[in-house]
Amino acid sequence: MAARTGHGGVSGPGAGNRAAMGGRGGGRGSGARHSDGGSDGALAGSGARRGGAGGRGAAVSASSWSGAASSSTASRVLDTAERLVQVRGFNGFSYADIAAELRITKASLHYHFATKADLGEALINRYSTRFYDALAQVDADDGAAPAKLAAYAKLYADVLSEQKMCLCGMLAAEYPTLPLPMQTAVVGFFDHNEGWLEAVLEQGEDEGSLTFAGPARDTARMIISGLEGAMLVTRPYGDATRFQVAAASLLASLTPAADEPARA
Repeated sequence: MAARTGHGGVSGPGAGNRAAMGGRGGGRGSGARHSDGGSDGALAGSGARRGGAGGRGAAVSASSWSGAASSSTASRVLDTAERLVQVRGFNGFSYADIAAELRITKASLHYHFATKADLGEALINRYSTRFYDALAQVDADDGAAPAKLAAYAKLYADVLSEQKMCLCGMLAAEYPTLPLPMQTAVVGFFDHNEGWLEAVLEQGEDEGSLTFAGPARDTARMIISGLEGAMLVTRPYGDATRFQVAAASLLASLTPAADEPARA
C-alpha cells in the first residue's frame, strides 16, 4: 500500500498481532478457562483468507469472515452469545438464555467463561481477529483505494443482510454499562479500523482516486461513524437498501468529480 504513514503494521499482515489482542484490552486473554475461544478465532481468520483468495477484496463477506460454527462447547457458546449481542445487545441476554438454547447447564458455561464479562471480552477478541483478517485480505488483493473502501462498506452490508448489527457497534451503544476490559477492547477495535482507513485514504490521495478535506484520520472517523449510524437507522425499517444508498453516497463524496484532474 502506498500510504504515506507507517500504517503497514495496522492494516497489513502484521495486523494479526494486534487483532489477537483485541485492541488494548486483549492481553488478559478474555479470562476464559478454556482455550477454544482463541483457537476458534484463529481458524476463522484463516478461513477468511481462504475465502477471499479467489477474488477481489469486495468479495470478502460475512459468510467468509464471520467464521464457521465449531462443535466445541466453548465455541458454541461464543457463536450463540455473538448472535445474541448482535441482535439484542450485551445487556439483552443472560447465561440462562445461552444455556437454554444450547441445552447445557449454567455450570458448564461458567467453566468456560467464569463471568459474563469474560465472555464479552472473548467475543470482542474473536470478532476483532476475524474483522482484521478480512481487512488484511482486502490489502492483499492490492486494489485501488476506492475498491478497498467499497470492500470495507460491504463488510457492514453483509452483516446487516443477516439481520444483525456490527458487534462492536452494538457494544458501543452500551459502552457506559460495560466492564472496563470490554470498554478498552471496543475502543481498540475502532482505533484499528480508523488506522486502516487512514492508510487507505492516504493511498487514494496519493494516487488521485480520492479527495477529502482535512486530515485523513478525521475522514476515517467520518466513514466509520457514517456506516455504523446507517446500520442503526436502517434497522427499524428492515430495508437494506437504505444502508446501501447511504454507504454509496458516503463513498461517492470522497471520489473526485469526473472533470477534476487527477494528481500527478
